[in-house]
Amino acid sequence: MTEFVTSSFCNFGECVEIGRGPDGTMLVRDSKNREQEPLTFSRAEWVAFVAGVKNGEFDPS
Repeated sequence: MTEFVTSSFCNFGECVEIGRGPDGTMLVRDSKNREQEPLTFSRAEWVAFVAGVKNGEFDPS
């Protein structure tokens, strides 16, 4: 069973949770719908996403 961690930006139960799959993939799910299959990202995809966040690539204009 995958252990998920809730985002520190969680507000009133509307949260993003992340976990690590048994094969090293990163799993992302919505805390309001835990029964739905999580989104799955390879390690390379996750590293690229985190780098983009840190570089401000997703900041609103």
